[in-house]
Amino acid sequence: MVRLATIGTNFITDWLMEGIQELDTIELVAVYSRTMEKGKEFAAKYGVTKVYDNYDAMAEDPEIDAVYVASPTALHFTHTMCMLNHGKHVLCEKPVASNGKELELMIQAAKDNQVVFMEAMKSVHTPGFKAMMDNLDKIAPVRRVTLQYCQYSSRYDKFKKGIIENAFNPKLSNGAIMDIGVYCIHYLASLLGEPDHILADSVFLENGVDGAGTIVASYGDKQAEVMYSKITDSFLPSQIQGEKGCMIISECPNPKNIVIKYRDGSEESLEFEARDNPMKYETIKFVELVEKKQVDHPYLQSSVIEMKIMDEARKQTGIVFPADKIKEQ
Repeated sequence: MVRLATIGTNFITDWLMEGIQELDTIELVAVYSRTMEKGKEFAAKYGVTKVYDNYDAMAEDPEIDAVYVASPTALHFTHTMCMLNHGKHVLCEKPVASNGKELELMIQAAKDNQVVFMEAMKSVHTPGFKAMMDNLDKIAPVRRVTLQYCQYSSRYDKFKKGIIENAFNPKLSNGAIMDIGVYCIHYLASLLGEPDHILADSVFLENGVDGAGTIVASYGDKQAEVMYSKITDSFLPSQIQGEKGCMIISECPNPKNIVIKYRDGSEESLEFEARDNPMKYETIKFVELVEKKQVDHPYLQSSVIEMKIMDEARKQTGIVFPADKIKEQ
């Protein structure tokens, strides 16, 4: 049984708990929040008695095996490094870091302390993603990938009224590429690996945060397009085009329906389990890695490639975060 603590008490942590409550291999035993009041309120929902408003103190608790980090992106590095250096396994929300340098230090800390560190990237742990990968050979060779996630943010209306919440605050390493583009970028990294080069463009809002963007990635014999937005909706599916057919994916972050249209006019619908909240699957994988003590696991590479792509896209479009000034610790 993995004894889990959480850093962060927002809706995303509730989503994780929905999956955890279905599993008998992991349980919530402690909660951290910046305020004791919010921490106790969250803990009460799940029958947890240990509440901290000091994460250093929580890191020293010997009855905690692992920590789920769901704080603002700009704090992922600080919170994760603290937990890793205290011998805790860490499941860190996406994007796992503000930049590649932070991620490099986090991975090294995990290896130095022989603990599991994994990005909580729900999209690539779903049965839908596995079904997609298992059936790619049916349309091979792949020549073009189009991944898109464009969703008008519920926080954008507040932004237009002058209320800047975390998701639209670049000081917290947030914005469209970090908050929503990361899903498609990580998806691409897991699907095709590291591109030869990319071209990126962004749409900026009044406070300098990016509201939408596009990335074109070259892989020599194939090309990929990533489109993301927090200020518009898209109702078009993602797709993978191969010489033998086209795989149409209903939703990039959480595939619920995948159809292959073959060149001869026939179609095939892939069968797999789908659910509105897929965070159960990433939790299952995290627990497996912890139980196996698999510190150097394959999912780290996709996170590394994800950060390389986002760092380069931000460089090309002029997106700079305070966290980019990080110095080696």
